[in-house]
Amino acid sequence: MGCIDSMEREELDTTAQLARLELSEEETRRFEQAVFQMLEYFSKMREFDVEGLPPTAQLKQNNTTRADRTSEQQDSASILNNAPELEDRFIVIPNVL
Repeated sequence: MGCIDSMEREELDTTAQLARLELSEEETRRFEQAVFQMLEYFSKMREFDVEGLPPTAQLKQNNTTRADRTSEQQDSASILNNAPELEDRFIVIPNVL
């Protein structure tokens, strides 16, 4: 594979094949240009001194889920009263497929 500043046509073809993409010649040329522009941008990013800068995102090391707590249960009648449509005692759910 080539360095980060360039991508050979063969590498682009292999990447497209691994992604199961069938690219026309025109699409391949457009992707070559887009990849070149991205790699050029990444190369420019290496010029900046980021030593000592704080990260822009923090990875929390502790669990962020809420604690389990009991709550007052609602009776089924009050839940069914809030349903938009009922059939007998069942909530009607629209078909998705």
